[in-house]
Amino acid sequence: MDLAFTPQEQAFREEIRAWVKDNLPADIAHKVHNALRLSRDDMQRWARILGKKGWLGYGWPQPFGGPGWTAVQKHLFEEECALAGAPRIVPFGPVMVAPVIMAFGNKAQQERFLPGIASGDVWWSQGYSEPGSGSDLASVKTRAERQGDHFLVNGQKTWTTLGQYGEWIFCLVRTSTEGKPQTGISFLLIDMKSPGVSVRPIKLLDGECEVNEVFFDNVKVPAENLIGEENKGWTYAKHLLSHERTNIADVNRAKRELERLKRIAKAEGVWNDTRFRDQIALLEVDVVALEMLVLRVLSAEKSGKNSLDIAGLLKIKGSEIQQRYAELMMLAAGPFAVPFIEEAMEAGWQGNFPGGEVANAPLASTYFNLRKTTIYGGSNEVQRNIVAQTVLG
Repeated sequence: MDLAFTPQEQAFREEIRAWVKDNLPADIAHKVHNALRLSRDDMQRWARILGKKGWLGYGWPQPFGGPGWTAVQKHLFEEECALAGAPRIVPFGPVMVAPVIMAFGNKAQQERFLPGIASGDVWWSQGYSEPGSGSDLASVKTRAERQGDHFLVNGQKTWTTLGQYGEWIFCLVRTSTEGKPQTGISFLLIDMKSPGVSVRPIKLLDGECEVNEVFFDNVKVPAENLIGEENKGWTYAKHLLSHERTNIADVNRAKRELERLKRIAKAEGVWNDTRFRDQIALLEVDVVALEMLVLRVLSAEKSGKNSLDIAGLLKIKGSEIQQRYAELMMLAAGPFAVPFIEEAMEAGWQGNFPGGEVANAPLASTYFNLRKTTIYGGSNEVQRNIVAQTVLG
């Protein structure tokens, strides 16, 4: 295993770093570094900047309009963007559904959908979870009945991240009840402006509507929006979930947030507390170990070996690290982390925050929000079972 970057890879890193410095809007970077509220416009603005450069689909192969980067180059791009304060790319279009369309869609579907994803002009949502189907995704009940040249879709999806902004949604729908549950699922692309589609935001503790319920009431979906074969959607879903769980690990954001934790600890006067520094050191060791795991996968891929099927393992450790740095930020600020003033989440807020440090304003919000990470994308308990079966044998 060779974890050293080549001179060519280091030069690539410098190129990315310089481009991001010149093109990332300063107001967006300020919000990201200080965990302030990002608007739809902020996220879309950065997506379009990347799209214009041809880098929103940075993981895409060249035949589909991507840069054709190696796994190491993709890692370096993600790291430099994260450290500079770029927002996370909203993954549902470029990271999740696009690879499925490339692998299993027909040429007409690829020509129709991929350009809008690559440019950042079309916002995609994910329709997987339902009120009774989370980690047990094979039990989805949203029904799609074939009626000639279209499907009639009825049902409900929930926990749809940023679904209030969605223009298109990719859904797992049940097209058959015969045989095993996995064999009756299809993968359908649905225009969210279609009659019968309604979105109901779910307001969270921090006042944000990050997740939503999406309802389908006799929604007509052209049969040409079916990806691949009918009743083969489970195969396509598994292909997508490996991308999602690797994305959730997000080691580069953890490195950025580790530096933020250190800034807060120094500002709050706990940096010189040896016991608290021990906790930061333990977290840093975990972040480095996660990065080594990611680099191990990249090294195997670069040398042509089969990398371990450890998407679930990356998801487990990455999500636990996210929760831990949020906990330590809360502990560093002590009682001043508790007050919640929603207006303080806006950039440029001039009010008085208890304790004097405005940097403390987002801490409680971030802490509660990140409790979800060990549940979404397949709960960590289920992921441990998968790792035990597929990796440990």
